[in-house]
Amino acid sequence: RYSVALKGNECIKANALSCGQCIQVGAKCGWCTDTEFLKQGEPTSARCDELESLKKRGCDKIENPHGSQRILKNKAVTNRKKGAEKLRPEDITQIQPQKLSLNLRSGEPQNIKLRFKRAEDYPIDLYYLMDLSYSMKDDLENVKNLGTSLMKEMSKITSDFRIGFGSFVEKTVMPYISTTPAKLLNPCTGDQNCTSPFSYKNVLKLTSNGQQFNSLVGQQQISGNLDSPEGGFDAIMQVAVCGVSGIVLPNDGKCHLENNMYTMSHYYDYPSIAHLVQKLSENNIQTIFAVTEEFQPVYKELKNLIPKSAVGTLSANSSNVINLIVDAYNSLSSEVILENSKLPEGVTITYQSRCKNGVVNEGENGRKCSNISIGDEVSFNINITAQGCPKQGKPESIKIKPLGFTEEVEILLNFICECECHKHGIKNSDMCHNGNGTFECGACRCNKGRVGRQCECRKDEVSTEDLDKNCRKDNGTDICSNNGECVCGTCECKKRDNPEERYSGKFCECDNFNCDRSNNKLCGGHGRCECRVCICDANYTGSACDCSLDTSTCLASNKQICNGRGNCECGTCRCTDPKFQGPTCEICPTCPGVCTEHKSCVQCRAFGTGEKKDTCERDCSYFNLIKVKDRDKLPQPVQAFPLMHCKERDANDCWFYYTYAVNNTEKEVHVVDALECPAGPDIIPIVAGVVTGIVLIGLALLLIWKLLMIIHDRREFAKFEKEKMNAKWDTGENPIYKSAVTTVINPKYEGK
Repeated sequence: RYSVALKGNECIKANALSCGQCIQVGAKCGWCTDTEFLKQGEPTSARCDELESLKKRGCDKIENPHGSQRILKNKAVTNRKKGAEKLRPEDITQIQPQKLSLNLRSGEPQNIKLRFKRAEDYPIDLYYLMDLSYSMKDDLENVKNLGTSLMKEMSKITSDFRIGFGSFVEKTVMPYISTTPAKLLNPCTGDQNCTSPFSYKNVLKLTSNGQQFNSLVGQQQISGNLDSPEGGFDAIMQVAVCGVSGIVLPNDGKCHLENNMYTMSHYYDYPSIAHLVQKLSENNIQTIFAVTEEFQPVYKELKNLIPKSAVGTLSANSSNVINLIVDAYNSLSSEVILENSKLPEGVTITYQSRCKNGVVNEGENGRKCSNISIGDEVSFNINITAQGCPKQGKPESIKIKPLGFTEEVEILLNFICECECHKHGIKNSDMCHNGNGTFECGACRCNKGRVGRQCECRKDEVSTEDLDKNCRKDNGTDICSNNGECVCGTCECKKRDNPEERYSGKFCECDNFNCDRSNNKLCGGHGRCECRVCICDANYTGSACDCSLDTSTCLASNKQICNGRGNCECGTCRCTDPKFQGPTCEICPTCPGVCTEHKSCVQCRAFGTGEKKDTCERDCSYFNLIKVKDRDKLPQPVQAFPLMHCKERDANDCWFYYTYAVNNTEKEVHVVDALECPAGPDIIPIVAGVVTGIVLIGLALLLIWKLLMIIHDRREFAKFEKEKMNAKWDTGENPIYKSAVTTVINPKYEGK
């Protein structure tokens, strides 16, 4: 809508007074035929609008004709094989379809698809046009045997080949040749015997007899002239228009051969290149320029001006002419270029080619495809568009053809200039103020000299003081509230560029775009503007329709409206309990359990720990987190919104501090970014103390053990002494004692 408002609506701007005028404006325009469609103050032209706009305005009877196409001739492309039955050129089909009929709606393109398939064994006609000025003497000798040699070479390409021959020199007037009687008989110098100069001569029409070509060409003689030969264009023109393939007056592009000689070279000027291109195209002729190296730059420039032409480098004596012709033909025949005839006024055409290997070309390159081999098929998408209708409104026709080929596609163009409902119009209808117009397509088309919605006024009485009084509201000074014109005593309101915006009312005092807005939308997007007052949709109220009567947005999770702690106003809860907040009065930042509820999310958001550290991003993005350096920086409770101070302990017995608050609908958490953890024990003293304690305990135990042993030993000794003193000892022998039985003395022993 925004872009439409900037650019304007062409349908509205056209001020179309009939359905026929409306549909000619563009393809987007439609005409409302509903007799009750127009509001008071709207002119007849308001029936013409864009289709979507008409539907939004309530019209369900829209005239919107569309173009169409019909194929009239669709002969399949020829699959001819070399050596098969000989066909006439007109019986060979390379392009399909051949004839169509289009019905064109203004601004609506019709797309047609053409197929082109290069046929095998396609007929070839070669007309050899030679410069016979004296400088070409040695070339003529080589050309005299060209016929049979060329026929043999071309038979490799096609079995249907014809050849012809013509020659040219120059216009037979000064300053191109010498007109003295002797020079007219023999223009060459010295003892050279040359034929009289001539402009163009047809020596041999197209024939399939190569020997005849050799024979007639062998009889040709060199001639002469004064300047560089320029008679070539005259010759090409005559070849093109004569069916063999002054000079102050422009060339007329007609045939002037008598006895095979061009007779008007002294009367008509050389043809222009554009004229030559036209005639070559009309007669399906492709030109090959065989010129020596020194003339290559000139003829290459000429090639760029003549479509489907080629330039070959000719040796000094024309010995390579056969190879040159074959190569040039292969180059030309491998490219197809589409050309159309002159288009009717207001009709445009665009091309898109789909060539080999999926190559797609558009624009001017969309007319052609290159590197096409025999049997290859390419296609062209062609869009034909009409803007408006021709003045005569009669059918037209155009032709599209591939350059250099005899085939063409004929396209008949019919223009949709009137709506279907036009056929059912009632002339001199009573609905048009006593028969002053034709009632058609839901409106009056006034007779000549009549104006007004019902043709109620004559043109000469449109603006009179008496009629203008009827267009002033409350006898004021403004005619039609300065928003329209007074026509026949009735206000016809102005149109605006944006089709969505309209003036209406008996005095054009109303409009549908100056109502209250909400959220930058007219009537809040929940109503329509009528006469500068919003008419709200169901369940909406207010001057800008911005107050919703729907209470579903106020339902809390417990299915109570505003959680039973507020009132639903315009679809929004107004909490009556100051402790509760949120869209449904369910949030209580200072209620018990708030700290525990948000503990896990604060942990994962602030410190990357806690139960929800793995699902933090998913589960804990419902509040804004703000970190502070210490507890003194935490916000303090204010009257504007409640705030809860929290102190929680994590799994490591560390404390963290934060506040939780709801500011309007925003939830905010301020957290101290450093944990408070209990100080750990001093390990070294503890270890030293433990070791020392163990050593001391060990020593103490040893001392105690030693002391106990000493006490025990003393007690035992004392006991022994006591028993010793109390014992009564008796002397005697042990009754079981026995002395030694035997005493042995070594006999050697001497007792020394």
